Amino acid sequence: MNSRQEAEQELPAERRRRELLDAADRVVQREGPSASMNAIAAEAGITKPILYRHFGDKGGLYAALAKRHTDALLAALREALDAPADRRRRVEATLETYLVAIEARPQVYRFLMHPAETAPTGESGFDVGVHSAPLLRRLGEELAEVIETRIDLGPGGAQLARVWGHGIVGMMHAAGDWWLSERPCSRKELVSSLTELLWGRLAEAGDKPGGPVF
Repeated sequence: MNSRQEAEQELPAERRRRELLDAADRVVQREGPSASMNAIAAEAGITKPILYRHFGDKGGLYAALAKRHTDALLAALREALDAPADRRRRVEATLETYLVAIEARPQVYRFLMHPAETAPTGESGFDVGVHSAPLLRRLGEELAEVIETRIDLGPGGAQLARVWGHGIVGMMHAAGDWWLSERPCSRKELVSSLTELLWGRLAEAGDKPGGPVF
């Protein structure tokens, strides 16, 4: 057994998995959707079979990276929604938080939302049946829960909250995707325009009795 193999065995599985995800993150930040398993293994100083052993396949690695970044984004969005401000400002802050996140790490965004955009030579890339829909669905469900908990929508409120949650996330994703690729206006202008679009019905609804303020 060589020293690398010994080191591999000595590292606890979770710590090693985290280190490999860190290496994958670095490659994705450089290469975006064209990031290959070969490049990630090389960045981590291991062979591809070791990478597969920890994540199963490309889909497993993609899912692990997606969860890492989605968790971070959701934490930031929750912080914006809980900010000590009036409802309109919290809507603006939530939209701003999402756009700041995708602008700060555009290659990561493209990797997560457009995994098959550019396949590496000799590989199938990350077009493995795992795509942006589960990520957007998770964001939509999280926002729906916030809306249902905080806004009094009357009879049928739970269903309406889900419609609003998924609709708002779909709007943010589509508008953000277009904005990131074309930059037709400033981020501030986009936030203002999207807030105006959302504000009518949100302004009319009251806070849910006994619930957190929205």
